[in-house]
Amino acid sequence: MDWLNGLEAHWVWLTLGLLLAGLEMLVPGVYLIWLAVAAIITGVMTVGLDLSFPMQVVDFVFLSLIVAFSAKRFLGQKPIESSDPLMNRRGARMVGETALVVEAIEHGSGRVKLGDSEWIARGPDTAKGERVRIRGTEGSMLLVEPVNLLGDESTQGAN
Repeated sequence: MDWLNGLEAHWVWLTLGLLLAGLEMLVPGVYLIWLAVAAIITGVMTVGLDLSFPMQVVDFVFLSLIVAFSAKRFLGQKPIESSDPLMNRRGARMVGETALVVEAIEHGSGRVKLGDSEWIARGPDTAKGERVRIRGTEGSMLLVEPVNLLGDESTQGAN
């Protein structure tokens, strides 16, 4: 079956499938791979069954829907686990770290320095220069608590 100025239809579908698969690598998060799979299957079916153009388009549409929804269901039941689940949650990565108070925490608010950055912090009143432990985040604000050093606790217990 000749189609599109002498090009055979199956080559058009197979090429479209490969182009969509290539675009999937360049455009992350668009999920063109499912359309690519549908186009390649349509190309193979066109070779084997000598489908008319309208039937090729119908097959491509239905195969796209079937493949996309099947993939969604399969990946929903067996999600891909990340090796670093906190990759895009910078605040969550800081939980448990200690920071230095650079602006006294008074009336529940102040500033702390962690690494080379200063952050707004909320927590109990703490003097400038004290160390605090990050216990969580609230947006871009760190929730902190004072660090009780073992040496301080043992001397307090002796008094």
